[in-house]
Amino acid sequence: MSLKTEYSFRFSDHLSSGRHNDLQADQSPALSQDEIFHILQVSRRRETLNYLLEKDGPVKMRDIAEYIAANEHNTTVEGLTSRQRQRVYIPLYQSHLPKLDTKGIIDYEQSRGIVRLAERFDLFRPYLELDLGSSSDERRTARYSVLAITASASLISAAVLGLLPISDLALSMLILTLFGCVESLDGGRIGR
Repeated sequence: MSLKTEYSFRFSDHLSSGRHNDLQADQSPALSQDEIFHILQVSRRRETLNYLLEKDGPVKMRDIAEYIAANEHNTTVEGLTSRQRQRVYIPLYQSHLPKLDTKGIIDYEQSRGIVRLAERFDLFRPYLELDLGSSSDERRTARYSVLAITASASLISAAVLGLLPISDLALSMLILTLFGCVESLDGGRIGR
């Protein structure tokens, strides 16, 4: 069943239930796949929806902004500066959250700073679940691991070809050190 057909089906079910005035999303036309991709192309919107999906309930807009800022700056919420928070907060407040609200994907009470998922969010779930399987920390760890594997393969190749005069023991220690660095950069999350 296509997304458009699926939404139209849910829309007609919603109308027959007598709740047709409840949601702004039901009063607007179905979103095309192009519109869905357009909305999801902005990482801050994806991160917002992922955060809301993980929290499963209403959240404060400030918490979303801090979460996104911490991810963007590879730090914790506590480690954020005021400027880092503000650089994420303002675009969320002025642009991204209102757009998601207008499209019926979230309910955004701007005056109270409260955000929750709306009925149309289900159209986005399949796309987000593809990305949700790996958090930004896991993606960063994967990049470090690929780098360590590539460097190890290069070192082994150079040693085998005689371009790197190094003993087997020294080469082994060098490769173990590379992966130890990946583990320390990851903060010990590998294997959890």
